[in-house]
Formats: sequence, structure tokens, C-alpha cells
Amino acid sequence: MKDYEIYSTMKVPKNSNIIIRLDGRKFHSLAKALNLQKPYDDNFYEVITNVCLDIFKQFTPKFIYTFSDEISILLDEIPFSGRVEKIDSVFASLASSSFTYYLLHDYSNEFNLDKLSDNERSIVFPISFDSRIIPIDASSISSYFKWRQDECWRNCINGYGIWALKKEYNNEDANEKIKGLKSSEIHDLLFERGINLNDVDTWKKRGIGVYRRSWEIEGFNPKRNEKTTSTRSEVYVDYELEIFNQEFFDNLR
Repeated sequence: MKDYEIYSTMKVPKNSNIIIRLDGRKFHSLAKALNLQKPYDDNFYEVITNVCLDIFKQFTPKFIYTFSDEISILLDEIPFSGRVEKIDSVFASLASSSFTYYLLHDYSNEFNLDKLSDNERSIVFPISFDSRIIPIDASSISSYFKWRQDECWRNCINGYGIWALKKEYNNEDANEKIKGLKSSEIHDLLFERGINLNDVDTWKKRGIGVYRRSWEIEGFNPKRNEKTTSTRSEVYVDYELEIFNQEFFDNLR
């Protein structure tokens, strides 16, 4: 019967880098049901960050990058012998269960889950993510994450733009007014309303990174009467990411 399993032998190349990109399914409807704060809801992003940390603890990727409901995971050690269907299913289910756990156990009050109607609850639950694998060569890693960071920036500009317009117009008119506007025009629109995107939190403009960082600690060995150097490391959540470039990824441990 195993012969009936479709794609069960499809694998990513050995000794390669891959990126797994997870996207929340129907999160636009979820955001509406949870009445998330616009243009950014801090509690939502705390949940997403905790999901990233759970993934990091399970698989120790080289880098995780997230914005909106999207999570990109850079792996240089491939789990499950590279089996595509195993990688996709496990990472998507891990993100879905982790998000659900934090929503129910740590943020239930913040999102007023007990006040959801039956219809709203059916929209929120069950939570799911889809998953795709992107094989990538080392020289293209920086370009991939810069591409996603540029999308994060576009989301930030458009998110603030539509948020500002909806204070003055109904949803339909606000969406119509922002349609086709260039980024520079949205900047001007916001600036006229006292909003300077230079003052917006960095993570809203550039996304959030999770990676391991290391540093050296100097000490002294009294038995040998000599200075010593040891290395410490930690999993770090970076809310102040720089604009991605090749040097950033060369320096990842």
C-alpha cells in the first residue's frame, strides 16, 4: 500500500540551504474576528514571535524572519532526511498549534476570546498555516530576505495609509482613495495628517528576526595565572533589524 503514497519520496537536495515560508490561512478574517488594533496589534505580534521561538527551539534554524502573518525559516541542517511532505506538514502544524496555544492560554483576555460569538469563534478556530519549501543557494539568501523585508515596508506604508484614511472615510471610499497611490504619495498623505513613518517602531517597518547571537567574556584562571576567553550565546529576538545586506547573513552563527 505504500506505493499509493503520492510524493512520499520527494526530497530536497542534501547539504543545501532551504527556506520554509509559512503563511497564516484566512488571517484577514481572523484579524477582523479578533478585532485586532490597526494598523498594528502588539499582542498579535507577541503571539507570532512566540511561535517563532517555539520553531527555533524545535529545529535550531539559522534565522527566522517574520512580518504580518508570514514566517520565513532559514535552515542549513535539513530535518526528516529532506522529505518534502514531512517538512511542510510538521512546520505548518507546529506553527498552527503553537499559535493556538498562546492565543488560548496566554492572550485569551487580551483578545476577549470569551466574548466571541459562535460565528466569530468559527472564523478564528481552527487556526492553520500553509507551508512551502524554497531551495536556495547561499549567494541568494540575502536577496530573498531583502525581498521579504521590502514587502514588509510596503505593508507598513499601505497599512498606515488605509488606517489614516478610514478615520475620515468609510471602508469603500478609503480603499478607493488609496488604490494606485505610489509610496511617496502615501508618505505625503500621512505627513499631512501628522504621521511621520520615520517615527514608527523599527519592527513595523523592517520585521522581526530570531537568531542566535554570541559574545565573548573575558575571565582569569588563577591556577594558570592567565586571562581566559569564553563564548556565551543566546536566542535573540531582534526588533531593531537593519536593512538586510550580505554582511548581516555572513555574520549569522
